[in-house]
Amino acid sequence: MPVQIQIGSSIVQRVVEQEAPFFDALQFFPTLTSELLAENRAWLRPTFLDAEDRLVLCIQSYLVQTPHHNILIDTCVGNHKPRPARAFWHMLNSDRYEKNLAACGLGAGDIDFVLCTHLHPDHVGWNTRLEDGLPTFPKARYLFADRELDYWTMRQKEDPEACPWVTDSVLPIVAARRADIVKSTHAFDDLLTLIPTPGHTIDHYSVRVGKAGADALITGDMIHSPLQARYPELSARPDYDANQSARTRRNLFGELCDTSTLLCTAHFPSPSVGRLVRRRDAFDFVAMRG
Repeated sequence: MPVQIQIGSSIVQRVVEQEAPFFDALQFFPTLTSELLAENRAWLRPTFLDAEDRLVLCIQSYLVQTPHHNILIDTCVGNHKPRPARAFWHMLNSDRYEKNLAACGLGAGDIDFVLCTHLHPDHVGWNTRLEDGLPTFPKARYLFADRELDYWTMRQKEDPEACPWVTDSVLPIVAARRADIVKSTHAFDDLLTLIPTPGHTIDHYSVRVGKAGADALITGDMIHSPLQARYPELSARPDYDANQSARTRRNLFGELCDTSTLLCTAHFPSPSVGRLVRRRDAFDFVAMRG
C-alpha cells in the first residue's frame, strides 16, 4: 500500500505512473552552467541525477481523500496517447498507474473530482481513455483554470499537431460537460484551496490541502528539481515565462520555509514529499523520512 500522509482530517497518497531518468539537466535548465552543475553533482547523485547527468523524475498524481470527497490532482501521461515529441511518453502501455491507484483502495469510479494544476501532457493524460475520448473517471468533475484553458484551446485551434494532448485529453472533457472552469484562486472547500503559481504555464495553480499548522502544498510544476530550491532563479526550458516562474518560487518558498507545511512535488523522485528550510539566501528541500 502506498504511504499515507495524514494532513489534518485528510489523507494524501502518491499514485506513480513513471519514475526514471528523463531529461539532460543542462538542456532542461537553459541557464544552468556546467560549473554550477559540477558544484552540486555530489548531493544530486544518485537520487536526483543519474550518472549521465539526466534528471531523475517522477510522473505521478496525488490522491487526496477528505471526509467528503476523493480528489485526484493531475493525471500523468495516460495510455495509448500519441506523443511523438517525447519517445518515453509516446503510446505508453502500462498497467502501473491503475494498479497503484487500486493499491490506494480506490478505482476510477470512486474519484469525485480531478484537478489539473496545468494543461501539459504529463498532467492530463488519464483524463480520458483513447476509446472515444471518454472521461476515465466516470462521475468526476474536472477543474481547469479559466485562463489556462483559454490559452490551450486557442493553441489547439492554431496548431493542433503541436498540442495533441489538448485534443485527446482536455477538450473531450469540456465537450462532455464535465469541466468546471474556475479561477486559480478557487476555494474548493475549507480543506482544499487553489493557489496561483504562474510561470510554468500562463495560469498554473498549486493546491493547498488542510489548514494552517497542518497543511501541505501540492506543487504541480512550479518546481521540477530540488536544485531550484537552492537556485530559485533556475527556470525550466518548458516554462511559459521563466522570470515569472522564478518569482513564484522565490516568493512562495520564502513563505513556506522553516514551517510545518509539507511540499508534495509533482516530479521529484521518491519520496517526492518534504519541507523547505532556509539556506543562506535561498532554500533546501529536506525529504520526508519513513
